[in-house]
Amino acid sequence: MIRRLLQPDADLLDHPSPGKIARIAALSLLSLAAYGFSTGYWRSPLMGLFVAVKMPLLMTCTLACNGILNGLLGLLLGGLGFRQSLLALLSAFTVSALILASLSPVTLMLALDAPRPDSPQATGAHSGYLLFHVVLIAIAGSAGVLSLHRILRQRCTSPGIAAVTTLAWLTGNGMLGMQFSWILRPFFGSPKLDVRFLRDDPMQGGFHESFWRALELLSHGHPTLLILSLTAPSLLLLPALRRLLFARTNTP
Repeated sequence: MIRRLLQPDADLLDHPSPGKIARIAALSLLSLAAYGFSTGYWRSPLMGLFVAVKMPLLMTCTLACNGILNGLLGLLLGGLGFRQSLLALLSAFTVSALILASLSPVTLMLALDAPRPDSPQATGAHSGYLLFHVVLIAIAGSAGVLSLHRILRQRCTSPGIAAVTTLAWLTGNGMLGMQFSWILRPFFGSPKLDVRFLRDDPMQGGFHESFWRALELLSHGHPTLLILSLTAPSLLLLPALRRLLFARTNTP
């Protein structure tokens, strides 16, 4: 089943059985729980348990909201319907979850090796820890959605429509995922705040503000230079991404 998820095909969407959907969902939830525990463990083992619960909850919230939006988009563009879009997104999230779970031993070692929350270096360590995991989740999430691009090329009327649908899925997952992650915070646990499942003011502020502050702290007040240094190498991947999204498929 894992191999089928990493190489999805249209049959996965056309003939979904309740048992198949349950197995895919269970695999995704367990994988995210393993990664979540390794993520929150830096602050404390209790935070690790909290994040092991909240990571699957984050995926469920994002999937529920984005499934509706992508279902409408699929109908408008003539690609996938509501049920197929929801199952496709579930498959994409499971691919992302498997990638993150495979890295959970590394992230757990990182949590064990990082400066402790009560050390003088804790604030800088927290900012670096946050940025590292945000980039890691972004890469895994993008890989999950791109793994379904072959199905979209089969279903959509043109490679251009398939590319637009894929990019819309990437954008929707990213925007909703960031907002829900802010509402469900903390995931990493600030060194100066008590360990708890949710903050008292979940709707105050935003993910982008916290992310920008972490960039400013790590770059000593020059976040733009840090962003450019991080994004410039990724520009080399744009030609390969363009070929992937707009390549023609020989599948009838």
